[in-house]
Amino acid sequence: MACIYLSLGSNIERYRHITAALDALADTFGELTISSVYESEAVGFEGDSFYNLVVGIETSESVGQVSKVLKAIEDANGRNRTAARFSSRSLDIDILTVDHLTGRVDGIALPRDEVLKNAFVLLPLAEIAAGTLHPVTGLSYAEHWQAFDKAKQKLWPVSFLWRGRDITAAAHELSRAT
Repeated sequence: MACIYLSLGSNIERYRHITAALDALADTFGELTISSVYESEAVGFEGDSFYNLVVGIETSESVGQVSKVLKAIEDANGRNRTAARFSSRSLDIDILTVDHLTGRVDGIALPRDEVLKNAFVLLPLAEIAAGTLHPVTGLSYAEHWQAFDKAKQKLWPVSFLWRGRDITAAAHELSRAT
């Protein structure tokens, strides 16, 4: 079983699309490790704020098969594949890391370079995988977050109910306990 971390984001009907994505991921992969949900300003374009979070899954599926499943979830949630790269989106799910794999695997670059570039990826990843080492730098995600220029990008946790619980509050409790 591989441990895979995914980044989820939406700035169109955010609650609906993030909830649908979490439901689909849980139905497909089983138990999820879920970070807090963070709201952040759009990066690279003018647009509505995003909801972002990181989800950990465990699967024996190949990276290529997982990618197909994620694209199907995005498509089921109205993802416009012809839109500009930096634009509003109903749902974006990216594979961030797969265990300690590096390089191109089934056409996917691992680890995803956004892990170390964007606060809305790095903070939630550091929250649920603080001691996990980045497969290229050898530093933990917590160490990367400590060194990150936090003035560069603004984000803030938001309450988010999924399946009867506030996953942001639950993630904060988990990170305090570890």
